[in-house]
Amino acid sequence: MANVEAALKEAMTGIEGSIGVALVDYTSGMALGTVGGGKDLDLTVAAAGNTDVVRAKVRTMEMLGLKDEIEDILISLDTQYHLIRLMKARGSKGLFLYLALDKTRANLAMARHQLRSIEGDLEI
Repeated sequence: MANVEAALKEAMTGIEGSIGVALVDYTSGMALGTVGGGKDLDLTVAAAGNTDVVRAKVRTMEMLGLKDEIEDILISLDTQYHLIRLMKARGSKGLFLYLALDKTRANLAMARHQLRSIEGDLEI
């Protein structure tokens, strides 16, 4: 089991093309931990903004009566992928991992697989 800091560092160093990663509480919009980012990617702003994305999707699924759970949400930009993975482990309800990737260096399928593995090992 990895703690938050170790899990975020693993995402940054172990997932090819990582630009920044954050663990976010979508009830408050606060980043509980961040690694990476920079002047072109403010992870605190991204955490708050992606909280709105998660809330909107959860609300839409409720209105549609869908009983499925969200695994992840992908936002594909011209030069980046933004991956939002909702946490499923006990005690992690209301949390998601946010990962920004450089499209030219990332393998999206591998990134999703690795982020799922990191989420499974993360101890909150």
